[in-house]
This record gives sequence, C-alpha cells and structure tokens, in this order.
Amino acid sequence: MRGNNTMKPQGSDIYLLREGRWSLLANLLLFAVKLWAGIISASAAMIADAWHTLSDSLSSLIILIGAGVSRKKADREHPFGHGRAELIAALLVGMLLAFIAFEFLLEGVARIRTQRSAEYGTIAIVVTAASLILKGALAQYALFCYRKSNYLSLKADAWHHRSDALSSLLILAGIFAGRLFWWADGVLTILVSLMIAVTAVQILRDGIRPLLGEAPDKELLNYLSDVCRRVAGFSVNVHHVHLHRYGKHLELTFHMKLPAAYSLHNAHEIVTRVEKQIKNERQIEATIHMEPQE
Repeated sequence: MRGNNTMKPQGSDIYLLREGRWSLLANLLLFAVKLWAGIISASAAMIADAWHTLSDSLSSLIILIGAGVSRKKADREHPFGHGRAELIAALLVGMLLAFIAFEFLLEGVARIRTQRSAEYGTIAIVVTAASLILKGALAQYALFCYRKSNYLSLKADAWHHRSDALSSLLILAGIFAGRLFWWADGVLTILVSLMIAVTAVQILRDGIRPLLGEAPDKELLNYLSDVCRRVAGFSVNVHHVHLHRYGKHLELTFHMKLPAAYSLHNAHEIVTRVEKQIKNERQIEATIHMEPQE
C-alpha cells in the first residue's frame, strides 16, 4: 500500500509558500480597499485596478496549490515527479490576466464613447499611493524568493505585482489629469488593460516554452562536450541532445560516440561515469545512447 507521497516544504519550497501566503493576504486587503475607492470615485480605471489586484490574489492561491502538487514525490503514474504543476499554475495566472485585460479594454472604450468621467477625491489619492508602495514591495519580495528558489511561478507573480504597481502609478497621475480632461479615466482604463495584457503574454510565453520543449543552450552543449572529454580522456562527439524540464527536475538525453574497438563493458563504464558526473555537477538526470565512432 502506498504511503503519503507529499513532501514537507524544504529549501526552495519554503520561499514559494511564504511568498504565496503573504501575497494572498496583502492582495485581498488591497482589492477591498481599491474597489471601495473606485466605487466612491465612479472610476472604471480604479475598479479595473482593483480587479487586477484580485487576480493577484487568485494567482497567489494558484501558486500555493501548484506548490503543494509539485512537491509530491514521483509515483508509478508520474515517474518524473509533479514539477510541471508549477508551470501549469503560471499558465493559469497568464490566462486569467489575459481575460481581465480584454474585459477592461472594452470598458475603457465604452467610457470614451459615452463620455463618462470619474470624480476623484482625497480617498482615491491615498489608496492609490498606498497601493503603489505596497505592490512595489511585494514585487521585490517575489523576485527575491524567485532568485532563491528558481520557481517560474514566483517570477510570474513578481511581474504581476509590478504591473499592478505601474497601473497604480498611471492612475495616480491620471487622478490629477482627470480634473482637467473628462476622457482621462477611459484612457487610463485602456492603458491599464494593455499593461495587464503585456504581463499576460510574458507569463504565458515563459510557461509554454518549457512545456513545448527547449533547445539546449550553447553553454550546456559546451559543458557536455567538456565532461565527456574529461571522463573519456579524449574529445567525444556529442549530439542529439534533448532537455526535458519537470519543474526543478531535469532529464537529459544525448548520444555520444566511442571507439568501435571498445568492449561493451568499457563503453558502458565510461557512459555511467559521465552520467554520474553530470548528476553531481548539474543535478541533471542524464540518459546516454552509445554509438561506434567510425
């Protein structure tokens, strides 16, 4: 009978969980305050910014769920672990942002067509300024956690916080412009929606690329040639290299040519030593196909 295959949070997982929890709490509070200020001011831009913040809360919740799933150990159905759950979490965040951007783009256009304006007051200024400061701090904290853990969803969340901070900055500038120009709120709503859309594209691009498969970079190819040379004692032809990401777990397959005169035992010994060396130096699970060198 199988035991519990969920790992306790350790090392880099701790940063993922901490950022997700703090982000969730802060964003829920900010959403309520921004929505209240937006309704009082009759500002579609501020209400859009509030929903942008709520999407941050949902993304933090998705990240926490993704963290829990990705920490599960490999099993019979998932021999490479559950690490790609973290990538799926980032994709869900990106799709959520894309939907929100489209909705508020339509609202901004409608505001301009109907010539609806907002009535900004002191509350709008205070709330927007506070949001700008807090979201900037959350973005920096998410980036700090990303650098410590290398979880893509944390980088996505940092961009999410940063886009929210920039939208707050736009609205803060627009509050003063809105007193002079009736169309300021509609234009700001469109600008905020475009910023959200740019963030969505960046997150979706970074999440889709590993799922589709990545070409190995030049540094990795040079490293493989070097480690094979060090182990075999001579230059080795390395080709047909494929890298597969499962969250933080990496699987590498490639072909290497060895002298045709080598016995199967000698060739297997060299290949095994290369695989162990790659595992020790790069924490990558390598599988190597041997070919005779003509």
